[in-house]
Amino acid sequence: MAAALLRRLAQLVLVLVGVSVLSFLIVHLVPGDAAQIQLGATDASPAKLAMLRHEMGLDRPLPVQYAIWLGRVLHGNFGVSLDTGRPVLAEIADRAPVTAELTLAGLLLAIVLAVPAGCAMAALRGSTSDIVVRLISVIGLTMPSFWLGTMLLYGASATLPSLAVVGWVPFSEDPLANLRRLVLPTVALALPVLAALARILRAALIEALGQDYVRTARAKGLPPWLVLARHALANALIPFMTATGILAGYLFGGSVVVEQVFALPGLGRLMVGAIEARDYPLVQAAILLATAIFVVVNFLVDMLVMAADPRARAA
Repeated sequence: MAAALLRRLAQLVLVLVGVSVLSFLIVHLVPGDAAQIQLGATDASPAKLAMLRHEMGLDRPLPVQYAIWLGRVLHGNFGVSLDTGRPVLAEIADRAPVTAELTLAGLLLAIVLAVPAGCAMAALRGSTSDIVVRLISVIGLTMPSFWLGTMLLYGASATLPSLAVVGWVPFSEDPLANLRRLVLPTVALALPVLAALARILRAALIEALGQDYVRTARAKGLPPWLVLARHALANALIPFMTATGILAGYLFGGSVVVEQVFALPGLGRLMVGAIEARDYPLVQAAILLATAIFVVVNFLVDMLVMAADPRARAA
């Protein structure tokens, strides 16, 4: 277990280093000049532009710029937003609670509904009910979050015009208003993930139900639901957990679109605004932090899988 943990930690560090390089290079490959953007079109004289480029380190070779930037990042200094003049971490800290609450609510809803849905499809496999549920799951997989969010918003405004479903109210200020505004975005975000997780669990359960230990449990006269819940589900949850970690990244990506539809002031809208304004320090920090969170979440899922399944420790 210790060797597997060290191996995963080494892989985690390598991935994070690669992500830092990519997030640094992506911004530098985008057309435009951060110094010229910060000065503006009217005040960008050649002398001032050269001075600011020197202060920002943009006149140095890319490897030197990367080393300086990475050193600052490791000390928690992501720079200052070119658009607002505030520290980048402060901008992200203001928006992160919204995205975190939406993403966690979507993930929780998807997991809670995917487990019974997957179990039902596996228990009823081959029946008409199984075909109907599988068809619904395919529709859910192919339904874009922005379209679903728009339809939910339109339906809510048409049927309940007095219901406030757009915007954001912090939970600390008004818990009921916060939850009311969270329902539709959570459904729009969770449905595709719910459909994917239910299908993955169904396939894993069907495979587990064909194993010898399950046939032995049936031969002992155990009820079918007990065989499914106690024997098959325990092993089927391993691929389900792995898929959950991977799809958590999809939830964050989907939150960018969902936040736009429901006017939520989260990291998604912050990133879109930063890209439009060419706010390079903010874009770099947002990409790096979002990817790092995704990598760390998958690392934690790998640890859970290794704890639950000893065979995964040798992988």
